[in-house]
Amino acid sequence: MRPLLAVAAGLAVLTACSPPAPPRSAAPSPAPTGPATLPAPTGPHPVGTTALHLKDTSRPDPWNLDANARELKVTLWYPAARKSGPPAPYMTQKEAELLLAGKRIAGVPANTLSSTRTHAVKDARPTGRKFPLVVLSPGFTNPVSTLTSLAEDLAGRGYVVAGIDHPYESHATTLADGRIAECLACDSDNDPGFGTGAVAVRAADVSFVLDHLPAKWAKIDRSKIAMVGQSLGGASALAAMVEDPRVRAGIDMDGTTYARIPRSGLSRPFMFLGSAQHVPGGPDTSWERDWKLLTGWKRWIVLTGADHQSFTDSPLLASALGLKPAYGALPGARAAELTRTYVAAFLDQHLKSQSQPLLDEPRDPEAKLCPTACGQ
Repeated sequence: MRPLLAVAAGLAVLTACSPPAPPRSAAPSPAPTGPATLPAPTGPHPVGTTALHLKDTSRPDPWNLDANARELKVTLWYPAARKSGPPAPYMTQKEAELLLAGKRIAGVPANTLSSTRTHAVKDARPTGRKFPLVVLSPGFTNPVSTLTSLAEDLAGRGYVVAGIDHPYESHATTLADGRIAECLACDSDNDPGFGTGAVAVRAADVSFVLDHLPAKWAKIDRSKIAMVGQSLGGASALAAMVEDPRVRAGIDMDGTTYARIPRSGLSRPFMFLGSAQHVPGGPDTSWERDWKLLTGWKRWIVLTGADHQSFTDSPLLASALGLKPAYGALPGARAAELTRTYVAAFLDQHLKSQSQPLLDEPRDPEAKLCPTACGQ
């Protein structure tokens, strides 16, 4: 549950499960370089994007006591009929201002972040086919836009991606009427039981989206649904699978898990993809606990040199924002390449029935199979 843009050593918010901080460099932070450009999608399809707003009137918002319904923003990335038109904005100027303030990143103009160059065309016409659905959930305090590089790549490979912004859990979520929901939950993340409660909220968000999204977006194959998340979003992928059998497969990217798997086990495919804190015997033991209860196809892959934010856009934006990369971290471009490769391989195998030997014998030197072939 650490923040997106804290890639400088002095900005990391460490949890009780975090490894000791590495020595800090005395060198000054580099100057911001201006807007970054995300890596282009690798698949054959042009990519479009659009935003939907859904309201669950069956439950009050768990974080905002004045809201008697749970409002959700869902950003869709999808294969487009053709590429025409300017790419969609990464986030609005106001969202960027609030995110930078929430992460305590000073001296960086908001448009440095909001002008990050994407590749998906806003409201582009979708293709006529139906595609598997991937639900995407971000880390705590992060908007789902911080997973744009992964989302665009998956859409280019032939998936509809539904990125859920969970209001009041990130520093800025723009609601349907233009109001911005700020992070009311941020003061609660150290409370006992916060993680368990938060993933339960997100699992309910996912089920509501699955109830209503297909009626609003006809290009979804309802029989092929997976969920991928980072940090708290990854923990929520497991929680959603426990609660909702429509989620056929899931990936947790570096998230401590909280939902308890039934003693009978979870037989649907699941993959842990993480950093060194998640090796067996490491500071976070939740994966070892849950590994024993995953009774179906499963993989546990650790990327050497990855840190908690390597699975987000954070390393790709560090230079633009004038932030020093985390100590010993994978370069941003390489982290994005590895994340895209292993996430897509898992989804291709389990939603498209395309065998992926990469998941049995990783070809990349950074990728280690656990629990047998990785170590601290």
